[in-house]
Amino acid sequence: MEDFEKEVPQEVKLIVTEEMRSYFYDMSKWARFLSVVGFVVSAFLTLSSFGIGAAITANPSLLNQLGPLASTGAIGVTTFYLLLALLFFYQSLLLLRFSANGKQGILFGDQENLNDAIANLKSLFKFWGILTMVSVVSYFLLIIAVAVSVGLK
Repeated sequence: MEDFEKEVPQEVKLIVTEEMRSYFYDMSKWARFLSVVGFVVSAFLTLSSFGIGAAITANPSLLNQLGPLASTGAIGVTTFYLLLALLFFYQSLLLLRFSANGKQGILFGDQENLNDAIANLKSLFKFWGILTMVSVVSYFLLIIAVAVSVGLK
């Protein structure tokens, strides 16, 4: 990163063409759509988490139909769905902020809003990058655990 900063003279400015502005405006519209869908999914997951938890508490035989989540009980299932809802909510919030700030920045030539939009987009990619790394490491550890458990038998 340091080499990049040394090579680029400070007087070089980026030029945003009308075509780029059009792309950015379209991205903002799609980001708003995806954020609204994400908020709806988050709301359904939140409602479902409490509904499933209450149903399991009322009828414990439902745990047999949940598969691997059954061992966690009603509280575990509720917590799992609430965590999923939180993941959807956070990414939707970042998308909504990107959309609002990006549209404002492009329509009115507001550099600060455009900077905020890009910062939110960076945070969204960082979020997905960390989530992907955690998933890959989890799968890797799962494969090792299965291999060890099969080898012990």
